[in-house]
Amino acid sequence: MAADEGLDLVEVSPNASPPVVKIVDWGKYNYQKTKQLQKNRQHSKTQELKQMRLGLKISEHDLGVKLRKVSGFLDQGHKVKIVIFYRGRENAHRELGYQLADRVVEQLGANIVVDQPPQLAGRQLNLTVRKS
Repeated sequence: MAADEGLDLVEVSPNASPPVVKIVDWGKYNYQKTKQLQKNRQHSKTQELKQMRLGLKISEHDLGVKLRKVSGFLDQGHKVKIVIFYRGRENAHRELGYQLADRVVEQLGANIVVDQPPQLAGRQLNLTVRKS
């Protein structure tokens, strides 16, 4: 039947019993499938990892400014890595960094998820958040 119509016989499901085949124009079918894949790739949004650095001695106003920027990143659909860095003797008071991390998570609101809890890496305390 496919040869009579000048079309191709394409096997759709070879594992079925009996196997399922389709009579189609292979060139047109392949072209449409390629176009659909391109369209899907075009509409998919790549999720970036943004980063915001905070010092231990950050003032309330500066913290607010940085958290507004973080909220903007989260609204755009990005993940945000928050880095709290220690300088000099601040390293002796690591608990202050964890307190600042808790304050940051609290101020960002309830609609965020902490992907990576605060984790100390050298002179930095890292945590990753995303929009829920």
